[in-house]
Amino acid sequence: MITYLQVDKLTKTFGDMVLFENITFGVAQGQKIGLIAKNGTGKTTLLNVLAGKEDYDSGEVVFRNDLRVGYLEQSPTYPSDITVLQACFHSENETVKLIAEYEEAMASGDNSHLEDILSRMDALKAWDYEQRAKQILGRLKIYNLDQKIGELSGGQLKRVALANVLIMEPELIILDEPTNHLDLEMTEWLEEYLGRANISILMVTHDRYFLDRVCSEIIEIDNRQIYSYKGNYSYYLEKRQERIDAANAEVERANNLLRKELDWMRRQPQARGTKAKYRIDAFYDLEKKAHQTRESGNVNLDVKASYIGKKIFEAVDVCKSFGDLKITDHFNYLFSRYEKMGIVGNNGTGKSTFIKMLMGEVAPDSGHFDVGETVRFGYYSQEGLKFDDNMKVIDVVQAVAEYVDLGNGQRLSVSQFLSHFLFTPDKQHNYIYKLSGGEKRRLYLCTVLMRNPNFLVLDEPTNDLDIVTLNVLEEYLRNFKGCLIVVSHDRYFMDKVVDHLLVFKGNAEIKDFPGGYTLYREWREEQEQLQREKEAEANTRQKAATPKPSRHENDVKKRLTFKERKEFEALGDEIPKLEAEKATLEQEMCSGTLSPDDLMTKSQRIAVLIDEIDEKSMRWLELSEWA
Repeated sequence: MITYLQVDKLTKTFGDMVLFENITFGVAQGQKIGLIAKNGTGKTTLLNVLAGKEDYDSGEVVFRNDLRVGYLEQSPTYPSDITVLQACFHSENETVKLIAEYEEAMASGDNSHLEDILSRMDALKAWDYEQRAKQILGRLKIYNLDQKIGELSGGQLKRVALANVLIMEPELIILDEPTNHLDLEMTEWLEEYLGRANISILMVTHDRYFLDRVCSEIIEIDNRQIYSYKGNYSYYLEKRQERIDAANAEVERANNLLRKELDWMRRQPQARGTKAKYRIDAFYDLEKKAHQTRESGNVNLDVKASYIGKKIFEAVDVCKSFGDLKITDHFNYLFSRYEKMGIVGNNGTGKSTFIKMLMGEVAPDSGHFDVGETVRFGYYSQEGLKFDDNMKVIDVVQAVAEYVDLGNGQRLSVSQFLSHFLFTPDKQHNYIYKLSGGEKRRLYLCTVLMRNPNFLVLDEPTNDLDIVTLNVLEEYLRNFKGCLIVVSHDRYFMDKVVDHLLVFKGNAEIKDFPGGYTLYREWREEQEQLQREKEAEANTRQKAATPKPSRHENDVKKRLTFKERKEFEALGDEIPKLEAEKATLEQEMCSGTLSPDDLMTKSQRIAVLIDEIDEKSMRWLELSEWA
């Protein structure tokens, strides 16, 4: 296999914190690799290093010459005043740079390198870059190309950034949390696209179904080292546990040997000088190995839920619209004690608005929510992650409470509670600005849970959380002695924690489905298949009931009219002439003898010819079916 990327003995530190040390791995042609690590251990930093956006302490990062590399950042940014289409030209990819180089050469009249530029423009298919941009944006359901970037939602912005990466048709694509802010439909489209595309991938994602279905290899950063697993996410889980069990067994063996060696070291202290030096050295090595402790990295979320009565909440004739967009229309629902509900649907169907109405942040147009007196909400919102960057972690939590009640008379101090959330004493006294995105999310989750709520409302809680934290959060929610509503695009997460779904289909159409997301998807596909079969059966009956045309009538329908026949023949002559004119113009532009004005004129003519050839070729193909 051809090696696209080789990383050798790479080390990166922040001050005295080592993120990874002497790690080595590669990405070859056709490989699809998922990168897994805990929050704060350097996943995004590593991707930024590979993309050239951050430096590193030592080691080598080598890409194959002339490799087209695309990079989707976790939180892409563009100037807020440019349009969606302009954003597709606001990137550092090779094609955009070449287009700018061409435009600069045309404006300055410098023809010295024009032949080389035109040759590279052809090689990169730069002439139809804008058309490709429009096509891919359309496939990602971004249709208003003149809309300002500052007006886009988080999901729309992520799709524009994704389009920017796909337009350049990269050979290697580096993705940092590609499914964040994408709705389920877009996630499944991207999953299918990347799964079948002939493209190499290195990506970080917390979406475990996505990881399992797209990637054929997993690499993990653990304790500053890197481990490789030749299989998908399911295979990785199995083999990682085997590795951990083997490491724990090795520590246990070392402990047993250490006890024997310790006895030997203590015998006859007066003869210490006569002991074999190699055995003394071996003792200290063994002692070091025996004292190795493997941190499981589990987040302890065993927090008491306060008492909740029988009355939870009732939605009574709730109506809400934004202009012509209906969110709910006389919606009624009685929420049960200990119910665990998931809310799914495409972006823009009103999921977050529904939550905000329940929480009293948005008022319904009519109707109301009747909430029980004993309900104590714990609300984790998309907008709630707001900390003062100059505060310390421990100060943020102490502002909520001085201790955490675990029930049965047990209490935890703030420091102890933070330790359960993987915030070591050093991290607890770090400033917020030093935390990774996932660590901030974990801290926010901590501040929600420590208030002992009995009704958790979680709006997209999985974004930026690492897989270890997600596993424990899922376990906690399954055992949570209270009520739960969760809005999420994480299919794996929903399958594990909810009992049923409210599916927002748009235009106030809401379906209550008894089961998790996978069951819902299977049911939906069955319904779509049944609908297709019904339509096919109806078409068959309609054809059978329609009188068959005479042979003469059938022939007339399938033959071209005289006018269409003449058009078809004319197109067969016109298309080669247009292609010949285009080839002649391209040859003249590469001659180096034209003035800047002539170059501009011929360039504009080529653009017109390309559109005309495409249009006439499509019409010729259409007519050729009946010729």
